Order: sequence, then C-alpha cells, then structure tokens
Amino acid sequence: MSGPVTSLVSPGALISPEWHKTPEGREYLAGILRRNRRRIFGLLERPSLSPQQEPETVSYKIYLAGKSGVGKTATVAKLAGIEVPPTHQETPGIQTTVLYWPAKLVQREKVIMFKLHFWDAGEQALKKFDHILPACKDKVDAVLFLFSFTDRSSFDDLPHLMSRVVESSESILRLVVGTKYDQTLHNEVPTRDIREFEHRWKVPVLMIRNVDGPRTPDGKALDGRAGIMEVAQFLNSICEHLWRHDQIAAGIYRPPDYSGEPKISFI
Repeated sequence: MSGPVTSLVSPGALISPEWHKTPEGREYLAGILRRNRRRIFGLLERPSLSPQQEPETVSYKIYLAGKSGVGKTATVAKLAGIEVPPTHQETPGIQTTVLYWPAKLVQREKVIMFKLHFWDAGEQALKKFDHILPACKDKVDAVLFLFSFTDRSSFDDLPHLMSRVVESSESILRLVVGTKYDQTLHNEVPTRDIREFEHRWKVPVLMIRNVDGPRTPDGKALDGRAGIMEVAQFLNSICEHLWRHDQIAAGIYRPPDYSGEPKISFI
C-alpha cells in the first residue's frame, strides 16, 4: 500500500472508551503501576500480569516531529507519567520512551496491550547530524506532528513539516497534536482553523495539556492512577488510529470515503 495512511476515526469506534474505568480495566492498569506510581519500562521490560491476563501485545514505533519548544518532550512525559520539565531544554540527540497501554477492542471483546515506543529528537541535532531523521523514521509506524496553541507559526508550518518528514510514497500514519491548549489566554490558534485543517488535510488533530497531574498525598511523586485518567482518552485515540492503520494495510478494513464535519479529539 502506498502513500501516507490516515483516516478520521470517531472516538470509541474501535476501542472501548471507558473500559479503563471498569474492574477488568483497572486490573490490567495495575500492571503499568507500582505503588500508585507509573512504572518506567526499559526496552525489554513489560507489565507484570497474571497468566490469565496475558493479552496479545502489539508494538508501534512513533516519531514526534515539530519545531523546538512546541512540547515534544513534555508531551511524552505527560503520557508516560513522568514529571513535565518546568522549562524548555533542547533534546541533545535522540530520546526514546516506552510505555504500555491496555485497551479493549469493541467488536472482538479482546484486550490488547499496546507497546508504544516514542522517539523524540532535538531540532538542532536534526540539523547537525544527517543520520538522526533516518534513524527516527526507520521502521516507524506513525509520526505525530506537533504544534503549540501558543505559537501560531508552528501551526502554519504543519503542511510543510508533514511533506518534509513523510514522503507521499511512504505508508506511515500521520497524526497532529496540539500542545498547551489549556493556556487559553495565550491561544493563537482558534478552533475553526483546526476544523479547516482537518477537513483539508484529512489528518486527525488531538490536543493535550503539557502540565503535571495530581500528586500523591505526601507530595513526593505524581499520582499514577490519576495521571492515567488524564491521558486515557488521548492514548485510546492514538491506539485506535494505529489499529485502524494496521487493518487497512493488511486489507482487512476498507475506510469509507471521508465526508461530513470533522471531529476534533479534545484531550
């Protein structure tokens, strides 16, 4: 299959959106927590689950692209339950983060463990070393193109960024992520512009807050379970698009022609 693969998926069409709140869902989430804190996984580590809970694991490599300062590192930190850096610091080279997310397929009533391997590279490193971008794109499944709601130029540059990173012949899922959308007083990108972008480019737009969630009662660490609730919808949405991408690439699913009003996923 040739060309970038992207389709607008209605939230909850493929993955049960509230399953993580059920008793069964909480049992699986316990595998990515340790003493109510998010577990940090190495490349060869995986969640600790009982033999009865061992789900099928599917792995995806995801590259984050965007200009310096839009919040690539902060976005990964938020999703992984790591404290968000208080100030911007350029990523010196390539930074990788592995996180696991259990989800239940709507039609098959089957639990899938998604292994998401995020790759983030600093803008200066990309300019200085020619091997950085090819390494990030090697066997990549999806690219998240980030813009900041507080930086209009990062939004306007998205079409150029997408064409520069993903060639038309490459079968790579494309998603756009708007960061810092909670900073309403400094918002430079109105909702109507987001809708027009989705409609024109047929690329889903997700939003995320780049701020830490609640802390544990002693204040020493982030509350892992509360943090999961904050990012659950975002992770479900990414996993839905990745799963759909696989179904299309395998010829199992044929997406309908896009029509109608685009749906923006506010996370």
